[in-house]
Amino acid sequence: MKYFRYFSVASILAAMLYLPVSAADNDVATLKKKVEATLGLTFDEVKPTPVAGLYEAVVGTRVVYISADGNYMFNGDLVDLTARKNLSEARRATLLNKALDQIGEANMIVIGPDKPKRTITVFTDVDCPYCAKLHLEVPELTKNGVKVRYLLFPRGGLDSPTYKRSVAVWCAADRVKAIGIAKNGGKIDMKTCDNPVAKHYQMGKDLGIDGTPTILIDDGQILPGYVPAARLLSTLEIKKG
Repeated sequence: MKYFRYFSVASILAAMLYLPVSAADNDVATLKKKVEATLGLTFDEVKPTPVAGLYEAVVGTRVVYISADGNYMFNGDLVDLTARKNLSEARRATLLNKALDQIGEANMIVIGPDKPKRTITVFTDVDCPYCAKLHLEVPELTKNGVKVRYLLFPRGGLDSPTYKRSVAVWCAADRVKAIGIAKNGGKIDMKTCDNPVAKHYQMGKDLGIDGTPTILIDDGQILPGYVPAARLLSTLEIKKG
């Protein structure tokens, strides 16, 4: 994913709200090319929406909208009032799940049933107190049919002690046990091996995540911060057993 000088994708998308773009015609390819040149980034996709004259533009898992003449953009939700459906939310869910599929469960720490009722993916920092608090809720979640998938996100970056502890957790013979020990402040064998921690971290940055825990729900919702199991189960529409 491209960055323009010192601006992140998130800040560039925010700037779209105020940045006029000149487009000579309504051709999608021309529109895409000109907006990309102005903003200094590459859209993964630009395509028409069900609304005449409005186009969807995708960067990673972010969705914005461009007018056909290229003069206006907005960052918000597009709702089909007839179908009572949030089209933006559905699209973000598709993009987010596609990004997670590209990482794959083989490159996550997975806890829970093989055939879950629902799945959550959590960006977690092994030295984060609220991540440790959420980890204590995992048995209640899995008991009620929720699969929990951890992505390791050392908030201090890839040169931090937390990064090294995250790698050690990944390289442990029993990752689930190791992450529990690490979150409780215990000592773990500081092994190194091939690991996906940097990929986890980069995906989090691409999503604009800067705090942990951050919970991704399988319907595309993103919940920042600690959420108790009872509230999570309610959000997931699972009746507590």
